[in-house]
Amino acid sequence: MKQILLINDVVGHSHVGMAAMMPILTYLGHQTFNLPTALVSNTLDYGRFNVLETTGYMHGTIPVWRQLGFRFDAVCTGLMFSEEQAVLVADYCSQLHVEGSAIFVDPIMGDAGRLYNGISDKQVELMRRMVGVADLTFPNFTEACLLADVPYSDRGLPWDEMCRVMDKIHALGAKAVVITSATVDGKKCVVGRRNFHSDSAIRQNTAEGLYFSLAYDEIPVAFHGTGDIFSAVLIGNLMNGKTLKDSTRNAMDVVSRLIYNNRDQVDKCLGIPVEKCLDLLKNG
Repeated sequence: MKQILLINDVVGHSHVGMAAMMPILTYLGHQTFNLPTALVSNTLDYGRFNVLETTGYMHGTIPVWRQLGFRFDAVCTGLMFSEEQAVLVADYCSQLHVEGSAIFVDPIMGDAGRLYNGISDKQVELMRRMVGVADLTFPNFTEACLLADVPYSDRGLPWDEMCRVMDKIHALGAKAVVITSATVDGKKCVVGRRNFHSDSAIRQNTAEGLYFSLAYDEIPVAFHGTGDIFSAVLIGNLMNGKTLKDSTRNAMDVVSRLIYNNRDQVDKCLGIPVEKCLDLLKNG
């Protein structure tokens, strides 16, 4: 059993973020903890929302945890709401990394070529700082373009250009990179760039080269929180000793099964009720 800390916002109305990740990580055999960056009334695409930043709480909590000697095998960061938060979390993750924690960064900013409601260009710069401390970051294609400062195209990119995007994100400091919701040479896929250095916190298969690409059939249903589900399965598998490519493939398959089995749900902004679907993780 690994101890995993989630640093992300807590959404009151919807099965997204921590609410989606914690049941999955627990099911996969890990103990989870949380440090909320904000309390959010509901997912932002409802158009109206209320946000309470918890920066002060974070400033007070981290020293207490340090004094109590709390350690984590892994940390996964999500949405940051201010430069102060990004600096605080980046510094904390750097300290934990020195102590042996694996750092995973989900650079939550946007999708389908646009920023999420309430996300500013300033937050893109803040997320580049967070990615700089990551053992692994896993943006979607929109977020990867923002991080790498390359134009977004809904047609995707050729393989060689996609590899250059991953290289640019690696140059920010991220040791390994996975990009979801990508289109490469006309095919939907998830792509990755491994880290072959001896300090890698996650298992790699060096025999298959630096890059990989995994194709999938897209289900035309858009749920909120599927990125959180992907993240939880990916991290849970990595912390159980699976390789990056195998963990990515399993996360893709789980997300596909969950979307298909809940496709008739009317309000997709609510996310997928993962607690009712944990048995779908067994086939991975």
